[in-house]
Order: sequence, then C-alpha cells, then structure tokens
Amino acid sequence: MGFVSIVGMCISCKRMFSFHPNKVPSLTVNGTREPICKTCVDRANILRKQKGLPPITYSADAYEGADETEIDWED
Repeated sequence: MGFVSIVGMCISCKRMFSFHPNKVPSLTVNGTREPICKTCVDRANILRKQKGLPPITYSADAYEGADETEIDWED
C-alpha cells in the first residue's frame, strides 16, 4: 500500500499546496483541471455568501494525502 499526496500550484493565488487529486476543488482552464487552494476557496465563499450564492464545498480530506487505492488515476 502506498500514500499519495499531490503538490501543485493554485490556479488563483499561484501558491504551491498539497491535495488529494480527486477531491480538491478545481476549475477547468483550456480543458485542464486546475486545483484551488483552501485559502482561495474559503475567500471565494465569503464573496459567494454576500452575493447569495451557494458555497463551494469540498471533502474534509481534500487537502490531505490519500491511500493510493483511493485515487482515480483516469480522472
């Protein structure tokens, strides 16, 4: 059994962060899923709430590593 933690750059703030590749919130840019860090999602949710929009939700483990058997490698 292995452990997987992906490190990537947030599409919004450009900071590096680690995440679960199948659970992290993301945007599709030019056909590619791009991850969004927790700080940016939480900041966006404040604005969304002010505008009466539903919050962006994510799994409690979206910003943690995962057992390799949990990963959908085709996603």
